[in-house]
Amino acid sequence: MPVIDAWSQVLTPRFVEAPWLATLRRWMGKGGDHYWPTSVEATLAAMDEAGVDVSLISAWHGPQGSLISNDEVAATIERAPRRFAGLATVDLNNPVKAVAELRRVVDRRRFVGVRVVPWLWDLPPNDRRYYPIYVACVELGVPFCTQIGHTGPLCRSEPGRPIPYLDDVLLDFPDLVVVGGHVGFPWIDEVISLAHKYPNFHVDTSAYALHRLPAGLVEFMRGEGRSRVLFGSNWPMLSPARCLARLDTLQLDEEAKSLFLGGNAARVFGIAS
Repeated sequence: MPVIDAWSQVLTPRFVEAPWLATLRRWMGKGGDHYWPTSVEATLAAMDEAGVDVSLISAWHGPQGSLISNDEVAATIERAPRRFAGLATVDLNNPVKAVAELRRVVDRRRFVGVRVVPWLWDLPPNDRRYYPIYVACVELGVPFCTQIGHTGPLCRSEPGRPIPYLDDVLLDFPDLVVVGGHVGFPWIDEVISLAHKYPNFHVDTSAYALHRLPAGLVEFMRGEGRSRVLFGSNWPMLSPARCLARLDTLQLDEEAKSLFLGGNAARVFGIAS
């Protein structure tokens, strides 16, 4: 089973220059602009260092426009089509164009899902502007990926709270597969309760070194949640090697470890081994 990183980026200058990135750098204790720009070569090297076979590369779009476009992600995938797959994004302020864009790029081969980050828009996922996107995801047969929990940038964390926002979405769209990235701290009990309640809700561990995962989530991964949690790094903010360095501290059995590292993502995103 391949190791799959469910959340990474190949950054553009527009992304690097975004004003909120400076606050994220300070929060993480990273100085200097040299840390943030990435390239295909640097991303592949980071994947190889950690034994990652496939990375899901995210496009980003916010209220001020494109930060990493779907076409830029497609160009990255073309550089290494066996190592990368894409997560498309859209402009929430133009729902008709957004649906047309998803139908243009999402083919379940290069682009295998959709990602929208609520804190960037300051819109929780039960806002009406998301709903055409959810319909398109169901029709296209791909997951909707989002962020849950507090934010590193100095933006409101409330849009990332699982209940009531994702609870509403999962009730309204029982066929929609949702992947909540960045763990969901400090609302871990809400995250786990949604995972118990909704079989189509999953969590990825991006933005966390594994030894820092909340204890409740680790316990869930060891037991009935073994099919519901995906590995993610959030490269280049964290390298996959740093995330995985203390994997054994999770004390997962072999089945749970295999599912976490790649089996769950392969199933959720339809990635062939």
